[in-house]
Amino acid sequence: MESTRTQYLSTASAARLLGVGPTSVKRWADLGLLRCVRTAGNHRRFTRDEVDRFARAVQAGQVVLDPSARPEPGPPPPPATPEVVAWTDRLLALGPFALHGALLAERQTLGSWWSVADIVGAALAELGSRWECGKLNVIDEHLASERLARGVARCAESLSLPANAPLALLAAAAGDEHTLGLALAELVFREAGYEVGWIGRYTPGEHLAAHVRSTPAAIVALSASQVSHDPQALRAAALPVANACQEVGARLILGGGGHWPDDLPASIRVRSFAELHAALVS
Repeated sequence: MESTRTQYLSTASAARLLGVGPTSVKRWADLGLLRCVRTAGNHRRFTRDEVDRFARAVQAGQVVLDPSARPEPGPPPPPATPEVVAWTDRLLALGPFALHGALLAERQTLGSWWSVADIVGAALAELGSRWECGKLNVIDEHLASERLARGVARCAESLSLPANAPLALLAAAAGDEHTLGLALAELVFREAGYEVGWIGRYTPGEHLAAHVRSTPAAIVALSASQVSHDPQALRAAALPVANACQEVGARLILGGGGHWPDDLPASIRVRSFAELHAALVS
């Protein structure tokens, strides 16, 4: 009988471990190559042991995959700096109130929220790397992420805004559940004098486009994390938003580690919070 303590991974999390897009994971699950269970809402869930077993089987040649489903291996990431390691350890050790204080202290030291966001964003990547290589379990990773989300929210709420501040809408691309990068981006937007409309995760492009047409937003910021590997899927999700932004005269900013296409009209690609800050003040 399976233990009630078993921790299940979402499709996006399994895809991140396997280095592919969520569509590939869904296809392998539907073919019976990667075993999963279904939630009451019919969502696929995977155990870490099953994902590891599948990865070993692929490596050993016991499972042959469509080569197009696997991206070309990139260079290994550079080792984390001491500052990033220190912040990763803080994320794991501090509660939300203490983490809130640490964020404020770092803001005082570095002089801007975009600087804080860049180093904390790197710490999040390091946190994910530790989890992927088995140094952390999924509970530790989830707790650290939730504490950070609460600490960042407190910081954002404490930032005052001028009267009639322009509105920025923040959303994750369709199919993407990761919003911590957006939460850090909110600090940068609010420090630059923008009111933030928080749309959040899993945002269908057509729905967001309709909202853009009915809301006087100056900027729409779309985020896609590294699990969003498919540029064509991202283009399909973002094109309605890009068209709506052109119609109403709003700027479209694309952020995160996702594989955004290069041909979205009138969009600005940013790869760091420093670049986001520069786009907001230019």
